[in-house]
Amino acid sequence: DERVHWASLPYSMHMAGPREAIQHMLIRKNYGCTHFIVGRDMAGCKSSLTGEDFYGQYDAQDMAKKHSKELDMQVVPSLDILYTAEAGYTTVDIAKEKGLKPVKLSGTEFRRRLRAGEEIPDWFAFKSVVEVLRKSV
Repeated sequence: DERVHWASLPYSMHMAGPREAIQHMLIRKNYGCTHFIVGRDMAGCKSSLTGEDFYGQYDAQDMAKKHSKELDMQVVPSLDILYTAEAGYTTVDIAKEKGLKPVKLSGTEFRRRLRAGEEIPDWFAFKSVVEVLRKSV
């Protein structure tokens, strides 16, 4: 589809939460984008004193939606998806509603398994992506 162009943006995250979401929207708008995908807890960080999340899970999505008209960008919020053994991929809300138990793999454990050459579950990452990552570890 010639209407879609995928590209990476060489930009480091600054962990500025909702304000950083707005900055990302502006940068992408300046590159000609019309839509902005914003994840749960985008650019979030934790307090160094308490370990608590500094921003709310959906603060960045809410701020992006609030300013979408003035920035002339369509916001595409990313759902909070997880994997369960019982139902496969689903949203956190549906899993809670149905009493499904999430299957998790932390980023730390993922990196350890990558370095050790251990199996990475298919539900966590595509095998083709794991192969590429293993070449760079």
